[in-house]
Amino acid sequence: MLLRQLEYLSALAREGHFGRAAEACHVSQPALSAAIRKLEAELDVQIVQRGQRFEGFTPEGKQVLLWAHRILAEQDALRHELASMRGGLSGVLRIGAIPTAQTIASLLTAPMFEDHPRVRISIESLSSREIVQRLAEFDLDIGLTYVDGEPLGTVRVTPLYRERYLLLTPADGQFAERDSVGWGELIDTPLCLLSSVMQNRRILDRNFAEAGVTVSPSVETDTVSAIYAHVATGRWSSVIAHAWLYLFGVPDGLKVVPLDRPRVTNQVGLVLADRDPEPMLARALLDATSRVDMQEKLDQLLTTYVR
Repeated sequence: MLLRQLEYLSALAREGHFGRAAEACHVSQPALSAAIRKLEAELDVQIVQRGQRFEGFTPEGKQVLLWAHRILAEQDALRHELASMRGGLSGVLRIGAIPTAQTIASLLTAPMFEDHPRVRISIESLSSREIVQRLAEFDLDIGLTYVDGEPLGTVRVTPLYRERYLLLTPADGQFAERDSVGWGELIDTPLCLLSSVMQNRRILDRNFAEAGVTVSPSVETDTVSAIYAHVATGRWSSVIAHAWLYLFGVPDGLKVVPLDRPRVTNQVGLVLADRDPEPMLARALLDATSRVDMQEKLDQLLTTYVR
């Protein structure tokens, strides 16, 4: 079994198409198909369901794919360790981050670059469920996501901060001069919120339900920047996490008002697959993170922006 065959298999799973997988691997489609057929012969199982086009993996193929991801991840770990021994850590650290936490990612990556300037970082915006899945498939090195409330699988967790929720609203809006707002009071307020596939939205819906109301936002989106853009028009308000203030602050014409603290608050942190040895790049980020008091930094924003 060659590592290259496993790379082809991983590319096929990622692209879902023989032609695109071959292009991603810089080989011809016949060469990629032949390599996968050879792998099937060596393992004596059918891996790929074939028809007129790629139709997915057999149950045995899904198991082979899981091992392929694992073996390729171990190969990367070996390369990183050897590179570190030769003259410093290098390679690409793959981070999956929920949109609500992407705003503070630089607080973690900047200290890491100070320690390891040769490392490159790839950050993908993903839902919390996608992060869990891709960590299990060894398709991410580390996740920046909620660490409580929904299943994470077998992972190691480093908590960073607990979210506080604020109403971002026009400066001339009905709640702008208030010291605080109850969740139930927003029942008739035109809102722009993240879409329901995001855990943040599911958390907000739970908080509204505890207040005895159900809200139907006028606008749903999957980016924090789109929420700010819509609220800036003066037509909508939004419920934001206080971590968003680090990047966006409070634009002119808007105000933030604290929402009543819900019964359960949610924690954001770093998660990585529970395996030994730990990937060196992930460990380097955790080491850099240990020097950052994220909770204190973000809570200071409340004193800056909340009267």
